[in-house]
Amino acid sequence: MAPVQDFRHFAFLPSRVDSCGRSVGSRLYWKLYAIENTVRVVIHSVLSVQISANWWAVAVNGKTITRANAFRRSYAAKPRNAHPGTHDIYLLFLTDLTEIIRANSHLFTPIIPSTNQWIAILESIRVPRNLVGHMNYPNSFDENAIDHAYSQLPVLLAQLAARPIPILIPK
Repeated sequence: MAPVQDFRHFAFLPSRVDSCGRSVGSRLYWKLYAIENTVRVVIHSVLSVQISANWWAVAVNGKTITRANAFRRSYAAKPRNAHPGTHDIYLLFLTDLTEIIRANSHLFTPIIPSTNQWIAILESIRVPRNLVGHMNYPNSFDENAIDHAYSQLPVLLAQLAARPIPILIPK
């Protein structure tokens, strides 16, 4: 079977749009889901131990907190729709998560020695993540960046497990 190609390079057919969506979803979207949510868990776990269970108010800048509050109000106004978790970390973008790690790297590095590498990895998938998240078709460079970031998740989790840090899932 021929590889799926970006539908925008051909005459419009709904089946081409469907094929592109299925291809991107089955190859990349689930990896981005795993990356972002694993990073959320790691941030919450590290900062809960290093600061306290109420790390949010201490470790997150005011602009990000304000934006998260606006998103929370938006979800509250639509009670019939699914909502993110109760923790505000679920209201953040990948760039926000990266910035939390960067701003608090002095708390992450003793637990995760590769903190700076993780900041670089997350920055390397910022554009590809936005392409996929906004339903665009990534190229092979973008796919490789996502694949690389996903392949490094076991390394990140192994570093966390090597320290006495419990895995804490934000609710």
